[in-house]
Amino acid sequence: MAQPQQWTGRTACTLQSALRMTNEAFAGHLGTAVRTVATWHQKPERVPSAEMQLALDTALERAGSGARARFISNAVEPPPPDTAAHGVAQALKVAIAVVVDGSRVLVVQRRGEDGAGISWQFPAGMVKPGVSSATVAVRETFAETGVHCAVVRKLGSRLHPITRVYCDYLLCEYLTGEAHNMDVVENVDVTWATKEKITRFIPAETIFPPILEALEVFE
Repeated sequence: MAQPQQWTGRTACTLQSALRMTNEAFAGHLGTAVRTVATWHQKPERVPSAEMQLALDTALERAGSGARARFISNAVEPPPPDTAAHGVAQALKVAIAVVVDGSRVLVVQRRGEDGAGISWQFPAGMVKPGVSSATVAVRETFAETGVHCAVVRKLGSRLHPITRVYCDYLLCEYLTGEAHNMDVVENVDVTWATKEKITRFIPAETIFPPILEALEVFE
């Protein structure tokens, strides 16, 4: 999962909220003074020191998947349509890879905060400004599963109805590699699901409709 390009008081407080910690607990978690956390609440545009940037990176990396989901949900909004025209910094988003090999689709089981698998999903990764969603989809698929793939086309984008994260969906074709869990911290398992059984892994109502359409025609 990608870190923010630069932490500010606002994003630090968003992480605190996602972790559901008091000022005292969050300060202790980061190894800083309580007044530092209080200052972030008072001055959300303040940029923490380089050492604190690293501490916040580590805190997000070690957070459970539920806390990370809450952080992303509160920190990420879909970029406005005129973002590029006005020169506004690009909002973070997630690239989701729908990797197909014949009649099979690649899925991963995310690890919950208590160490248990909580849901099956398609491989995904955060997109940093300046990096294409296609690049992230290919890179994160290999990092999570050991599978090399290539992007065929973009299926579309949406604000996810449950996580409220802005997502780009990429249809990808399998190239090579044996699927296995390469990210034991983030995931519990990796497997190939047959197209007709994909909804046994991921509820149909949460799957982006163009994905279901593509799986019917992509061979």
